[in-house]
Amino acid sequence: MKVAMFSTKRYDRTFFDAANRDRHEITYFEPRLTASTAPLAERYPAVCAFINDELDAATLKILAAGNTRTIALRSAGFNNVDLPEAKALGMNVVRVPAYSPYAVAEHAVGLVLTLNRKLHRAYSRVRDDNFALDGLLGFDLHGATVGIVGTGKIGRCFACIMQGFGCKLLAYDVYQNPECLEMGIEYVELPELLGRSDIISLHCPLTENTHHLVNDETIALFKPGVMLINTSRGALIDTAAAIQGIKSGQIGYLGIDVYEREADIFFEDLSDEVLHDDVFQLLQSFSNVVITAHQAFFTRNALEAISSTTLANLDDIEQGRSCANEVKS
Repeated sequence: MKVAMFSTKRYDRTFFDAANRDRHEITYFEPRLTASTAPLAERYPAVCAFINDELDAATLKILAAGNTRTIALRSAGFNNVDLPEAKALGMNVVRVPAYSPYAVAEHAVGLVLTLNRKLHRAYSRVRDDNFALDGLLGFDLHGATVGIVGTGKIGRCFACIMQGFGCKLLAYDVYQNPECLEMGIEYVELPELLGRSDIISLHCPLTENTHHLVNDETIALFKPGVMLINTSRGALIDTAAAIQGIKSGQIGYLGIDVYEREADIFFEDLSDEVLHDDVFQLLQSFSNVVITAHQAFFTRNALEAISSTTLANLDDIEQGRSCANEVKS
């Protein structure tokens, strides 16, 4: 099958070429998939899209007019796809539901440790031959209360690691995970979790109900000085509200691997340019904020799983088989 792959980097080509072995004819495009770039996929039966590609109604109509019938997402989330429009156009949407939950969970823990023990600041100091400890005080994770919002595969992995530190675990999810219950995790309503937790980590998908889950009202429920971690989707947090929370001290630490306006920033080298996103620049200015550029998924194991699952999904579609990873609207 001819596949137009968008938002590609060198590492995408490396892992997909290794897994493909000439099964599919892949053309790699560096630009994001949007309505303006969709004509590049004309006469390609399938497109392969990533997290910041815009598969809205306008884009999907252009793709359909060019005879594209399959949208292969190389991600678990599908919030960037207008599923009703895809269905109306007769398009199949397939995804990678699980590639490496350990990768994302471990990165979330890395953000916790970095913020708590000020590792980013300590590294810079030692490089400058400054060995003073003032300003680097942390707290024991042992005995801290950790609230986990979303207990799917990634949330459960994160819970396992934090339980190993000796943390008290709270969870909120519309569906209680039996494995989490077996671990002794206490499920509570969201307001209670927000009010009791020393650390809050977001692991839920982005939906209409979770958009700006963290906002002025919910931040007011936080225990003052809470640590907030987000490795899921940027729009779970109202960034402007989070900034006010940081200024007031309600949020004592913020670690994010995602940002609600990341599409034009992340995955690109902009070191020689001036960023015009004043909100992002302000976030970077806080010493108690650590930002990584959507790299939580970025392990060898995850990229191998993403490429192999994506290609297997395309195999199923090409051969007329039912695909277990098809997204139903």
